[in-house]
Amino acid sequence: MTAPAPTGLFGPLREQLTEAAAAFAGSPDALAGILAGMVDDVDRALRERLEIFPVCHHSPASALAMARRLRARPPKVIYLELCEDLRPLLDELRNCRLPVAVQAFATELDGFPAEWSPLSVVAPVTEASAEYQAIAYALDTPGVELVLVDRSTDHVFQWTHRDDTGPERGSDSPSSDEDAGLHGDAVGVEIGDLRPRFAELEAHLLHHGKVRHWSEWWDQYVERPLADADHDTYRQVMVLIGSLFRRLRPSRSARDERDEDRERYMWTRIRQHLAESGADPADCLYVCGAFHAASRVEQFGLDSTAPDFPISPRTGTRWRYGLIPSSHSAIEAQFGLAPGTVSIAAANWTAAVSRTRLTPYRLAGQRTEKKGRRSRAAAPVPAGPATDRLSGFLAAPPVLDELDEAELRGWCVDIVRLARRNGYLASTADAIAVFETSILLANLRNRARPTPYDFADAAVTCIEKDVVPGRRDVRRLCEILLGGDRVGQVGYDSLPPLARDVLGRLRPLGLDLERRTVQRALLDLRADPALAPCSDLLWMLRHLLPADAVRPIMGERRLGHRSEQESWDLALGRNQRALIELGYEGVTVEQVLEQRLRRAVRGPDATAARALAAVEDAIRLLDSPRLVDELGARAVELLAAERTVDDAPEVLRRIRRLLAHHRTTAPALPAWCRAFVTTGYAHYCTLLPTAFVDEATGVRQVGAMLGFLFSMESLALSLGCDRSQLELAVGQAHPEAPAKLALLWAARHQLGLLPLARLREQCAEMLANPLVVPAFPQYLSGFVHALEPVPGLAPFVVETMSAAFAGLPDPVLLPWLPTLITTLREHGPELVPLLVREAERTFPATLPALDSWTPPWAARPAPSSAPAPAAATGPVHGLLVAHPETVDAVAALLGCAGEWQPDGDDGTPPGGPASVLVATHPATAHAAAVLLAD
Repeated sequence: MTAPAPTGLFGPLREQLTEAAAAFAGSPDALAGILAGMVDDVDRALRERLEIFPVCHHSPASALAMARRLRARPPKVIYLELCEDLRPLLDELRNCRLPVAVQAFATELDGFPAEWSPLSVVAPVTEASAEYQAIAYALDTPGVELVLVDRSTDHVFQWTHRDDTGPERGSDSPSSDEDAGLHGDAVGVEIGDLRPRFAELEAHLLHHGKVRHWSEWWDQYVERPLADADHDTYRQVMVLIGSLFRRLRPSRSARDERDEDRERYMWTRIRQHLAESGADPADCLYVCGAFHAASRVEQFGLDSTAPDFPISPRTGTRWRYGLIPSSHSAIEAQFGLAPGTVSIAAANWTAAVSRTRLTPYRLAGQRTEKKGRRSRAAAPVPAGPATDRLSGFLAAPPVLDELDEAELRGWCVDIVRLARRNGYLASTADAIAVFETSILLANLRNRARPTPYDFADAAVTCIEKDVVPGRRDVRRLCEILLGGDRVGQVGYDSLPPLARDVLGRLRPLGLDLERRTVQRALLDLRADPALAPCSDLLWMLRHLLPADAVRPIMGERRLGHRSEQESWDLALGRNQRALIELGYEGVTVEQVLEQRLRRAVRGPDATAARALAAVEDAIRLLDSPRLVDELGARAVELLAAERTVDDAPEVLRRIRRLLAHHRTTAPALPAWCRAFVTTGYAHYCTLLPTAFVDEATGVRQVGAMLGFLFSMESLALSLGCDRSQLELAVGQAHPEAPAKLALLWAARHQLGLLPLARLREQCAEMLANPLVVPAFPQYLSGFVHALEPVPGLAPFVVETMSAAFAGLPDPVLLPWLPTLITTLREHGPELVPLLVREAERTFPATLPALDSWTPPWAARPAPSSAPAPAAATGPVHGLLVAHPETVDAVAALLGCAGEWQPDGDDGTPPGGPASVLVATHPATAHAAAVLLAD
């Protein structure tokens, strides 16, 4: 292959590169093609009638070059690489303190998979960026039009790679700084992503540049040399770098196709606007990333004959737009930059503005801590044909800045002072060591003047010890020293209506809620009832915002209870992003809460338990009977449709609480409560036999089902349910697991099918059987769960546990103690208090009394040998003898069954169960006798 003849503006440079490629590579084919192609890309970009201004995102050099260009030759139209539907938001930047991010947000999707929700796109804006300089100039200069030409946010997701995991999100790497998550999992849109897409190339550049990461390489070899470069040099070098990274990349990927589609999209929009507006291309400026400036798509340039790129229509997704606060660490985390990169760029921007005395553009009314400086006149930018500045720039040796000892000495003294404040044992010797090490590292990296990166490495080397004494390490302290992680704030006028409404309704608290500090609010609702609306709003925000945004310290809000005094920790300023995104969902907090509660019960993962929780929230927070009835009716539908009982414990707990609330606050139960009870009674009766034998259903779930059936039985029967359905369900249950078998026994006892005496006999037989003893803890676990549906079994469970501990030897007790303890610990808050109260009532309260104490179950007389006491001849005994069937049933339940005996020869009345009952319960017999005597 023969190299093309050197023609055009960069002919000599192309010839030099071709000869160098032949000398070093031995053949001019591949390498010469790449080098010559890079020069052709630069030549093509400069020959374009519409001036292309290549930039790198968050680059001080790009911002300085943009400010010089705008002041030297102001354009009338600026085409900016940014999503075209974000244009109305840019006017709101003047009400904010940078950095902030322009955001598009959508939760109601139409045309995208539902699992992608929510969709979010953010475009961060910092003061040290060329795009902000262009925006500020265009918005504050009369007669200048700002046109955004990049694809819309809807097209961002239309063109996103579709897979099982959804759209590609911005980086969400963990960070020690809470502000690094300000963007959440939004997709980041950046202008001028200049980074090698060939991993080997980046590793080669870092190795030979003697730097640790890409940001440091860019700062040393591109940022600093271009900071004071003239306009033509800046443009040519940036396009050359964009062409280099574009040509040296691996095989084409989906990202490359999207990038080229973006370029076709932008050139199509530019030509359409020029045709509609009639603007002169000589008065226009196209601001785009250097990677896109070296584009080779067929639509490139105003003179292209290629047809316009076909732009697909947007989907029906409803997008909401707003500004959210951003931070340096959030930008670094989202775009994969090294920690401290944006902070150092901001520090370099401030230093460069001070050094060059160039006044940057800033929106009128912009909140900032910096005052304007007197501007030096910008050098004129030639409007005629460009000259070759690239050859001289590439051939010139690097300019080494002189060492500024005063600046470096100040850094070293300040970092030692800051380290001591954060727990490090730093001294003056460490400051000297940092000073000398910074110079040494700069010399090793071919720099005469240490950069902030050299200084940070030296500080870590000399000050950092084995452990970090505080929550900030030395590298983080260096970032703070050099400028810190600046956090932006959205102004009140740019907040959505909901956010402004929240701040206005909380104004009676007397706090500045826009501050980023945590503030304590004290509410005495008894002394100042006017604060009650603030309390209601805070509880709703507690439900909707992150946990640290609104945190109650004192007071609670539950069904039927409102605290008279409350204390809150409020951090709404720190969680401004969450409050703003809440405003995308509605106009008021009540509207958003109502919408979320409806979505919770209508979603694909909705359950009866979640619906009951939504009912509770509607009662506690909104006090809307209409919404409560709607959510309750949905809970009935969900319960009837469920085919598992995994949420039975939660359902039982919540419906009990709701029934108790309605019984105390309303004259009658709501219709949905009655329907829920009847539906649940029939539903759980149907599933009960299967749940008893299903291995996947736990003992706690079965116990909760029985608890629902037995505790709601009287209400369900009064509403028309049939008790025989429950009896049939229990009769059809045939479990094999010991715990479920114990639950079945408890259920049969509650139904009157298993006397307590027989239950005692079964437990005694199991304790006497050495083959069953190892499994006895599982039976006991079932009895503990049975306290939920049958709380009257608490005396029997205490008796059984006491008998086991008293009769079994230690080699048998010790192996199953862990199971028993685990069971009791798992259900401590619910069931163990019943056992504790029963044990307190059963066992003596003092240690001396324990020595002579006889357990009641050991003192119980045997039914067959119980003598008929003299008291049995009273009126109570006669009443019992007159109703033998009733006495037999009661005696069987109490374990006092016996045989009826005929009258004695001496005229004594018949004995048997009546006599045993009177003898066993003398106090009850005496009370009944008193009533009969009256």
